[in-house]
Amino acid sequence: MISLKNILLAGIGSVAYTYEKAAELVEEMVKKGEITVKQGKDLTDELKKKTFKSMDVAEDKLNGVLSNIQSMTKTEIDEVKKKINELEKK
Repeated sequence: MISLKNILLAGIGSVAYTYEKAAELVEEMVKKGEITVKQGKDLTDELKKKTFKSMDVAEDKLNGVLSNIQSMTKTEIDEVKKKINELEKK
């Protein structure tokens, strides 16, 4: 079964990869003279801010899910596990 940790790590990896590729594109645009060095730096800084914001939002959501799980009874957790297993079979 896929764990929440793996889902979070996949999400973080995806965001980091997207940032890396976007930063490479900006660097290439600067090299080609399509944008100035300052514009490239500004774009990269904005990408970095948005990347960290996305990661913060994902962390907040995960913390909310974990908080909900911690407040569940064993019976409720067993019911959720049963439903997940049923969905995986489909």
